Amino acid sequence: LPIMTMEFSVGRASQKSIADSFRVLEKKGTKWHHFAWVGMAGNYMLMMFYTTVTGWMFAYFYKMLAGDFVGLGTKEISAEFDILKSDPWLMFGLMVLATVLGFLICSLGLKNGVEKVTKVMMLALLVIISLLAIRAVTLPGAGEGIKYYLVPDFSKIKDNLGEVIFAAMGQAFFTLSIGMGSMAVFGSYIKKDRRLFGESLIIACLDTFVALIAGLIVIPSCFAYGIKPGEGPSLLFQTIPNVFNSMPLSRVWGTLFFLFMIFAAMSTVIAVFENIISFGIDKWGWSRRKSCIINTFVMIALAVPCVLGFNVLSGFEPLGDGSTIMNLEDFIISNNILPLGSLVYVVFCTNERYGWGWKSFMEEANCGKGLKFSNRLRIYAKYVLPVILLIVWAQGYISKFFS
Repeated sequence: LPIMTMEFSVGRASQKSIADSFRVLEKKGTKWHHFAWVGMAGNYMLMMFYTTVTGWMFAYFYKMLAGDFVGLGTKEISAEFDILKSDPWLMFGLMVLATVLGFLICSLGLKNGVEKVTKVMMLALLVIISLLAIRAVTLPGAGEGIKYYLVPDFSKIKDNLGEVIFAAMGQAFFTLSIGMGSMAVFGSYIKKDRRLFGESLIIACLDTFVALIAGLIVIPSCFAYGIKPGEGPSLLFQTIPNVFNSMPLSRVWGTLFFLFMIFAAMSTVIAVFENIISFGIDKWGWSRRKSCIINTFVMIALAVPCVLGFNVLSGFEPLGDGSTIMNLEDFIISNNILPLGSLVYVVFCTNERYGWGWKSFMEEANCGKGLKFSNRLRIYAKYVLPVILLIVWAQGYISKFFS
């Protein structure tokens, strides 16, 4: 929450994207603006694999609409996912669809494109996933899944305390996309009549609510259909169709779910694309249209390795132990750019001598009405939070290579 508030503040005070936000606010002679390149690399890296995942949503929307899963069991549905990943041309086409659609929406502008597309559909998504969660927890055998999901096993937490804590913190960085300027560009759009800590709290609460509800859909379903709950993102494509197969009007519910999942995924794509587009506009003076066109081709080219990592380049295991190119890209983002980028924002906003400074940050964060950012958090933000961020970064390497 403090880091998101700081990133919002930097964006709103500068009225710029990460391309120039540090340059506008930094003290003369300092070099904070060089972080813009690292932050933008993070945005591109995230989209190098997230557009592929979004493409899977489009594929499953079509499969649900066409009734491809009707009558299939768990093994057959799992095989469908493997077939999808093994086809490089289909994967490429789906990634291109997600990329082109994202930049097309952004090209319409913030109000006419981004806001109109996401507002209604995100509300509808909340309703749909709530209904699906009710259905999932009432499946035969779902009780064990609910217990597994919600009842903590303190013996396992005790044995793996560090791993549990830092895995959760790493997820928090990723799900909020803090540390690489994605929130700063939206901070530049927030009006001065709103205090930024309250805005950050609302976002974090909604994000956590969606995550909890998503867990209530997927984890009990795993137990109901005999699927291991540790399979990662593929759970969405292996378990959800089974949930619908057990419901009346399964094709209708399944099609609606993946339609709204497309909009949920696209909201992230659009948010990051907006930052990428703004970088070109602020850095080189491009028009919005020009930035969209150039970045469409750049993004497609950068995403190709991830697509091929599931088929043509499936033998390449950059991190060992069956890892893919997507795993490498995720590691660079989640375990490096996000925590270290967050550290940059924290030091910039708390260091009076070389950074923007605590006083300037507090004035910006507490401008307007809403929940106030307490001045009593200064010691925590300046001395404790940087240490936590460094530990999170180091723990990522320890968990990946030494555990």
